[in-house]
Amino acid sequence: MGRSSTHQHRSHRTSSSRKKQRSFWKELPILIGIALVLALLIKTFLVQAFSIPSDSMQNTLQQGDRVLVDKFTPWFGSEPERGEVVVFNDPDNWLAGEPTPDPNALQTFLSWIGLMPSAEEKDLIKRVIGVGGDTVECEGTGPLKVNGKALNEPYVYPGNTPCSQDDQGGRFKVKVPEGSIWVMGDHRQNSRDSRYNQADKNHGMVPVDKVVGRAIVIAWPINRWDTLPVPDTFDQDLSARSAALTVAPQGLALAGAVPPVLWRRRLAIRSVSGRPCDRR
Repeated sequence: MGRSSTHQHRSHRTSSSRKKQRSFWKELPILIGIALVLALLIKTFLVQAFSIPSDSMQNTLQQGDRVLVDKFTPWFGSEPERGEVVVFNDPDNWLAGEPTPDPNALQTFLSWIGLMPSAEEKDLIKRVIGVGGDTVECEGTGPLKVNGKALNEPYVYPGNTPCSQDDQGGRFKVKVPEGSIWVMGDHRQNSRDSRYNQADKNHGMVPVDKVVGRAIVIAWPINRWDTLPVPDTFDQDLSARSAALTVAPQGLALAGAVPPVLWRRRLAIRSVSGRPCDRR
């Protein structure tokens, strides 16, 4: 009797184990589906991975690096700021003539869930130099100036000048319209950025609505892991208003001197014209 009950107990335990295995395999597709939905939501609304296709952002970014891009804050009205590294959709055929990648099935799947960029998406990555209302200028070898203030740019590729030395991209002075940004690569002599696209419909500017998000971290390869903070040079007050205020003291002094001068002249005129009528 004891043997029979032991056999039944073992049989029941084996049956329960088989049911658990079958239950796991039934639930696995559901779990995978949930994971894929979460990955798609993260890709669409939060963070997406992008691969660096060129050397235009050296040495900050190397070709083949994978960066994570914050797509979340733009949903709340946050706009690109000076010094940020941003990913944006091609504004007006900037990538003309560039080879189109031909991904395999695995790459297509990884891009679909956000672990790799889509081959169909024509995206670029550059650093924001000017925002709406800014005046950005450079002459010869630099320095690059924003609203009249020079930028100290340690992130520029070693051996490069802040501005390229040719006439096309080395000399410019532009006013960035509201709703747009002016972008440049850190490898200044190897970057087809806003400087070289001033003949397009946006005059080299990138509309803010073309910006996908801000690159916040280098995620791959492991030995390249690093954050992408805004450089210290952009901590100074670069606003157009502050640039105007530097001229204000002289302007105010002139404006303040004009009323007394006019008042004195008016008194002198009255004095001269009134002499014939003096009854003394």
